Amino acid sequence: MEKQIKLFLEFLQNEKKLSDNTLQSYQRDIIQFEEYVEKNRINYAKMRQEDMKEYLAYLTQAGKKTSTISRNLASLRAFYQFLIRTRKVKHDPTEDIQSPKVEKRVPSVLTSQEVELLLDQPKDVDLKGTRDKAMLEFAYATGMRVTEIISLDIEDINVEEGFVICKQGSKQRNIPLGSLSLKAVKEYVEEARPVLIKNEKEKALFVNVNGKRLTRQGFWKIVKFYKEQAHITKDITPHVLRHSFATHLLQNGADLKAIQTMLGHSDISSTQVYMQFQDSGLKDIYQKAHPRA
Repeated sequence: MEKQIKLFLEFLQNEKKLSDNTLQSYQRDIIQFEEYVEKNRINYAKMRQEDMKEYLAYLTQAGKKTSTISRNLASLRAFYQFLIRTRKVKHDPTEDIQSPKVEKRVPSVLTSQEVELLLDQPKDVDLKGTRDKAMLEFAYATGMRVTEIISLDIEDINVEEGFVICKQGSKQRNIPLGSLSLKAVKEYVEEARPVLIKNEKEKALFVNVNGKRLTRQGFWKIVKFYKEQAHITKDITPHVLRHSFATHLLQNGADLKAIQTMLGHSDISSTQVYMQFQDSGLKDIYQKAHPRA
């Protein structure tokens, strides 16, 4: 089985071009499964549907979350499909097994007033303040993931045209920048970044005080610092800014498909979770006005 796992992971890396994080996730799930079948002396190549159901029940008893079990099943399904294609097994024991229903968690979002309060915190009085203001304005203006933001190079932003190119694996999307975000980013790029960078060859758009590319942890610390400065009690992470970006666009009449494009969601069902935050006033109007409400 060890050899087949190695071949499968190579296939995912070379043919499917999956990211390192996704590969590690597959690897963890399948190695955990390998340990289980070895411990229980089950032949993985002759595994039946009942055996697979027992494995999923074992994960449940071990206290694994529904989302984790669902991901494990998806990993094993992909593994067995690979084994069938390479003619190492004849039957897929995951076939016809339904994924456990994963409840979509309600994303935490800020009100427009809370966003304004947070974005007002960085003061444009020193290099760090100029950078922090640009970063927070940028995160809320684009809805980009923190990993996408810290991966940006200076050449990915077009200050003149007012948009940023976000590269996500082999895909890329252009996201417009609002006037306030553009103003803050332009000031950072022209006045603060040239002083912060120690090496002219540094490509990163956002850098730390040592002139190196900002890390994920660094970004989180900055958001946390200004949340405390603003005395906002809600837990705020870079991802909360992403959720707030999507929610506020939807509440102000933006098209769901356009929001999906800007967020980089491959499936619109991921974007539809924001529908629940639409202005409750619309429901009131409907209840009062519709003859069959």
